[in-house]
Amino acid sequence: MLVAGGGPAGLAAAVELGRRGIRVCVVEPRVVIDHDRPRAKSTSIRTMEHLRRWGLAGRLRDAAALPVSWSQDVAFCTALLGTELTRFRNAFGLYDVRRDDRAEHGQQVPQPVVEQVLREAVAELPSVTCLMGHTVTGVEQDAQGVRATVTGPDGARVISAEYLLGCDGAAGITRTAIGASYTGSSGERPNLSVVFEAPGLAEKVPLNPAVHYWVVSPSVSGLMGRLDLDDRWWAIVQKVDTRETAPDALALVRSLIGPGDGVQVRVVATDPWIARMLLVDRYNSGRVFLVGDAAHLNPPWGGHGFNTCVGDAVNIGWKLAAVLQGWGGSGLLDSYEPERRPVAAQTIADSSAQEKLLAPSFASLLDSGDVADALQVKAGEFYSEGLVLGYHYAASPIVVDDGSPVPPHTPETYAPTARPGARLPHAWLPDGTSLYDLLGDGFTLLRLGDADPAGETCLPEEPFLLRHEQCREVGSGQIADRDRGLLQAGAIVRGRPAGGGGNEHGQAEKHGKGPATHSFRHSNHATRKITTCQDRNCGRPGQARTCPAHPSGKQLLTRVNAPEILRFGAANVGVPGLAGGRSGGKAW
Repeated sequence: MLVAGGGPAGLAAAVELGRRGIRVCVVEPRVVIDHDRPRAKSTSIRTMEHLRRWGLAGRLRDAAALPVSWSQDVAFCTALLGTELTRFRNAFGLYDVRRDDRAEHGQQVPQPVVEQVLREAVAELPSVTCLMGHTVTGVEQDAQGVRATVTGPDGARVISAEYLLGCDGAAGITRTAIGASYTGSSGERPNLSVVFEAPGLAEKVPLNPAVHYWVVSPSVSGLMGRLDLDDRWWAIVQKVDTRETAPDALALVRSLIGPGDGVQVRVVATDPWIARMLLVDRYNSGRVFLVGDAAHLNPPWGGHGFNTCVGDAVNIGWKLAAVLQGWGGSGLLDSYEPERRPVAAQTIADSSAQEKLLAPSFASLLDSGDVADALQVKAGEFYSEGLVLGYHYAASPIVVDDGSPVPPHTPETYAPTARPGARLPHAWLPDGTSLYDLLGDGFTLLRLGDADPAGETCLPEEPFLLRHEQCREVGSGQIADRDRGLLQAGAIVRGRPAGGGGNEHGQAEKHGKGPATHSFRHSNHATRKITTCQDRNCGRPGQARTCPAHPSGKQLLTRVNAPEILRFGAANVGVPGLAGGRSGGKAW
């Protein structure tokens, strides 16, 4: 695998592939990470769950200068040293207590710190090589592979790979190499990001701690916050025109801070930018796939930009690993665009809605007394767990439609659902372990409910064969599904932590005729036949050839007592990201 670009998307892809033993070469122009221009600052709940699966969540939290316990709020004020107007609690998925519906909470941490943690993780993977200070400058492909021209300090060379991930952003070459183009729009006016140092400023702030302070003022409006708990701060001055003249960054920052004696400010770096709402017309061509900013540019409002990039990398990463390792057919890769492009489109739409609700828009209401109520329309920017956790792949060609309603898009609130294509509802097990911690890198079967002493069960009528490195028991329990109540005891969870599967041709295998035989294949065990009932809603065990729940003729076939095979019923959910699926057009 060749990865063009070593930002968050490229590094995430390298971790996902490298942990699965895939040989990866990452090509990244930057040798040193720039900590003075930290564009993204919010790591979402879902990204933190991916980091947890990689064993990196704790490492990132340790590297973050602002612990979640310090603050989980966004405050609106007349100035940093002024009067508070209103406050949004638990913004960006920040909680300092454990919650049942997630394995991790969000984390405020600058993107360069995330990149540094990912770089260190990649360096620990023996199958990954990083070429820092190099750039992919040309791409060719045919049916056998990809050839990329890589240019560095010692000149150019050609690197061959089976596939190429274009993680090289808006200015990279891979998008144009496959003939893809952005469509969309840009924000109305530029913004100016500033990093500054202000010794002693924190002690003078009269407001309670907040990860963002939004300043609403008739003169200069924007937002600001702390980069650490010492003297380093960031600010975004909104709707300041930088196109013709260079603004006075120091004066703008002082205006956001407000009147104060003895506050010394030193501007460290500035970064003018315009919000982009762009989405490519295609995500891949042949063996080249676009990932992250190369495929979409999101407005920063809500903090979804780099998090969406990580989601792309995880999605295409496990699928490429499946194909390269032989347990997924090449048709599996066709699901990448239908799954990830709608997520990017929805994220752009939700974020773009905030473009007309920036801080300057509320300045005229300061004297009316209505500004606090008016600011409640900003809730969609700070509460987006429905977007972050509730997206689904219901329209994916590898997801089986079980006939249940497709969950509505509710961007501010997340409702767990067991519908195929959705994130597996999370649960904490009785011993305090996260359900997600027990999921393997391929398929995982979960037994929900008490064990059947007889070691046998009834299965859904659709026969299928399942391959997985680990079939493990995770204990009793129930996972909430607000749409359909609780999953019943003895439910079967068929899914993938980041993907699906099938046989070496990307197809699920069937055995026997009709609903006669169900087989599950474990890599360390022979294929096992399981007792089955023709009624897919039946979860009753059988003692002979007739199901005790259906003595009038429902047939049970072939008993088995095998500790590797758990107890199953009829529900269909995926692990830990997505529920259920199909490959090669057949259910698995």
